[in-house]
Amino acid sequence: MTDAERRRLTRLHHFEDAARRKGFTLLGGIDEVGVGPLAGPVVAACVVADRPLMLEGLDDSKRVKPQRRTMLAEVIKANVVAWAIGQASVAEIDALNIRRASMLAMERAIAGLRESPEYLLSDAFVVASFSGEQVAVVKGDAKCATIAAASIVAKVYRDRLLAELGAQYPHYGFAEHKGYGTARHLAALREHGPCDAHRRTWAPIRSLARPEYDLA
Repeated sequence: MTDAERRRLTRLHHFEDAARRKGFTLLGGIDEVGVGPLAGPVVAACVVADRPLMLEGLDDSKRVKPQRRTMLAEVIKANVVAWAIGQASVAEIDALNIRRASMLAMERAIAGLRESPEYLLSDAFVVASFSGEQVAVVKGDAKCATIAAASIVAKVYRDRLLAELGAQYPHYGFAEHKGYGTARHLAALREHGPCDAHRRTWAPIRSLARPEYDLA
């Protein structure tokens, strides 16, 4: 690891260092992915670390190339005390709205941990069901090591789910665009209509749907 990378990772632990100075040992980071796509679940990951995650390349998942991201996800899981995934389904997104579904996914991730954090760092939104001390960091996946780690674990997990959906519904190219509204995806929707993996209440789906798909 270069000195520059070590310095970058040290800066990325600013919020964790502040928590440790307060006496906390088990620090949780939580993030969700899949808020913007037209299809697929929203997925959250929570990681719990008892020491700094000085892992080369650790960063906001959007800044990490896919192959590197997949490798980092495994390294992260091997270097934390606990990690867990939570998700909310397409049906739950349609029934609740994406904000509430995202919160549900995060709550499920926390509930799935084998060891709970004493202190939680979350990306932008406070998780109301978490009873311990927490800090919501705007754009936390780019500013906070444990949130960045959670974002990578969540992103890799969701990408695999979308690849599986791509095999199940080959017309849409889910493995390529991960459910986002790309030109190819919108063209496939116009030609084939939505499938069970699509978020039926979302405006692009409703506007492209034909009556026979019964989106009521």
